[in-house]
Amino acid sequence: MLFCIGIFGCRPINNSLVRKEQDTKHPEVEKRNNILDKNFSNIPEIRIISKKWGTGNHQDILAVLRSVAEIMFPLGGKPPYNSIWVSRSEQGPIVLYQRGKQGEYIVKLNTQDRFWCQYAFQFSHEIGHILCGYMDGDPSNLWFEETLGEVASLYALLRLEEAWKKSPPYPHWKDYAPEFTKYAEERIKKYENEIPADLKAWFQANKQSLRNDPVDRPRNVSLAIRLLPLFDKFPEGWSASAFLNTKKSKTPRSYTSYMNDWYQACPLPEQKSFVKKIAGHFGIKLSLQKD
Repeated sequence: MLFCIGIFGCRPINNSLVRKEQDTKHPEVEKRNNILDKNFSNIPEIRIISKKWGTGNHQDILAVLRSVAEIMFPLGGKPPYNSIWVSRSEQGPIVLYQRGKQGEYIVKLNTQDRFWCQYAFQFSHEIGHILCGYMDGDPSNLWFEETLGEVASLYALLRLEEAWKKSPPYPHWKDYAPEFTKYAEERIKKYENEIPADLKAWFQANKQSLRNDPVDRPRNVSLAIRLLPLFDKFPEGWSASAFLNTKKSKTPRSYTSYMNDWYQACPLPEQKSFVKKIAGHFGIKLSLQKD
């Protein structure tokens, strides 16, 4: 939830791809916006509330964040979602437990200029927390929610190329689309070997370190790489994630209890099935409790 993110593997958009004022009235852009308004009712309003983003233009930043939201929020399990206020801060990236007066989510990003990959990466991670129904409380299993945030980042980045090739925010941004995939692949290459292939044995040996340090980014990305194929194959996993923290409190609980609580909170059979698959990856067999 709170990392210091370095800029790597993400070229800034060049001058030929910078928004021109007349692009906002381009017929393709207007058509796309009309479609989004009609078919993406689950996507919350996103407001940019900081003024200084280096060379980044507010409208361009909003277009990138909106692209990420279009991928992730339609998969969520508890719509409608409150508006999201986005600011720039060296304390980010983070989504605050504190909300706005109308329940707005407050997201802080630690990026600037036109590094669109980094905007997408950071924002999708915080959307991951929102889709998980994040809340304050016992941090014993926060490492898992942080891991799902990393899954959300990879999941979104690996879909943005296709999205921008088909329907970029502005027509002349289409050539930038492959950069999102490159950024995701560099992260995968960098972190995939942080933990061994035998996840079950590794988990048993590292339970305490997971509880003690929930925001170990290299470890969490490596875990996310292991879980990403499940979300790729079963996107209903995102709707199941909405119930991850339903029973979260200030009382410490084991990861097995956390998984059982998640399983019981999911209302749909396909969501429960997904939770069983996740638990199985860690060598956990969920209790046969009555649904």
